[in-house]
Amino acid sequence: MTDSPAQPGSVRGLAVDPEDWRVPEPAAPRCLDEVERAAAAVLPPDVWDFVAGGSGRERTLAANREAFDRVFVRPRVLRDVSGCATDATLLGRPVRMPVAVAPVAYQRLVHPEGEAATARAARAAGVPFTVSTLSSVPVEELTAVGGSVWFQLYWLREDGRSLDLARRAEDAGCEALMLTVDVPWMGRRLRDERNGFALPDHVRAAHLDAGAVSAAHRNAAQGSALAAHTGRAFSPALTWSHVAELRARTRLPLVIKGILDPEDALRAVELGVDAVVVSNHGGRQLDGALAGLDALADVVEAVGDRCEVLLDGGVRGGTDVLKALALGAVGVLVGRPPVWGLAADGERGVRRVLDLLAEELRDALGQAGCQDVAAAAELSVRTGHGRDGDRDRNRTR
Repeated sequence: MTDSPAQPGSVRGLAVDPEDWRVPEPAAPRCLDEVERAAAAVLPPDVWDFVAGGSGRERTLAANREAFDRVFVRPRVLRDVSGCATDATLLGRPVRMPVAVAPVAYQRLVHPEGEAATARAARAAGVPFTVSTLSSVPVEELTAVGGSVWFQLYWLREDGRSLDLARRAEDAGCEALMLTVDVPWMGRRLRDERNGFALPDHVRAAHLDAGAVSAAHRNAAQGSALAAHTGRAFSPALTWSHVAELRARTRLPLVIKGILDPEDALRAVELGVDAVVVSNHGGRQLDGALAGLDALADVVEAVGDRCEVLLDGGVRGGTDVLKALALGAVGVLVGRPPVWGLAADGERGVRRVLDLLAEELRDALGQAGCQDVAAAAELSVRTGHGRDGDRDRNRTR
């Protein structure tokens, strides 16, 4: 018997509700690489280059990821991980996982709500959100979102303006102050220079005056308008004396971001900082600088328990967080992944990024035999290339 021809609203003669003929929504991303691809697909090429690019030949940018690929964890077995949890503390405050959203400038470049959407997602995820000096949304609007908010400070050419910004952040309700110390001026970001990158009129640095901001909006015949702008605004004369003054002026926990050398970490501890962030600015400053993960263990060994040590740069999943914890960090900062989520799907996209990190970290902890975050510090890891370069770390902890 021949089947009857399919009629409109039917399949092989069976009635089908027209409402069922819908294009399925895209599947939710299952890893951060998928979020990155989604962001790259929707952003203009010059904006994507600004987000994704590094300085020079981008060797340090690549090294941040390669460093994680050289680290392997020795899992422990026959341990009860049925109650495995990601909860931790950062700067003395409880967080749902040892992750903070790193400061990233001008987030309205990738989504109209910019930093406000990212801050709401961080609040929902139970992790700190760090406001950049170059935020496109004022700090007061971001602390009003609720949650834990830190403020990142670039030292400006006028000391008084820098201290005023620190006071403004404190008055707004920020819970920590993070001084970035590895940007005497912006590194040579060749993608931005080739693109003659400049900010569109609707995106401004909310914490700087209009005169300083305007330079960032003027297309240069050659080079990056943002590099010209920061060259005028940032002070290349920042020294340890400024750190001491800032420490004396603020009651907030003070974090120094941009440390790679153990001696610098020790100097920061001597001046009373509460934490250091081992970071090469996401590969966007000195091209050829050491990868943060490669510098981490030496900094941890130098400072001991005198201050917290966080890692920034190259974190792309929960296993990366586990590796950083095993090498002595108390937590990590994530910068680009939340921006990818923001570009791809606004606040919901950032929340998905943070949810993925939490899911992956819990899985990594359990698979490694760790019931909680503290246990990760006792794991042994192997680092290096080949037999001669391999070495075990953490056995003596």
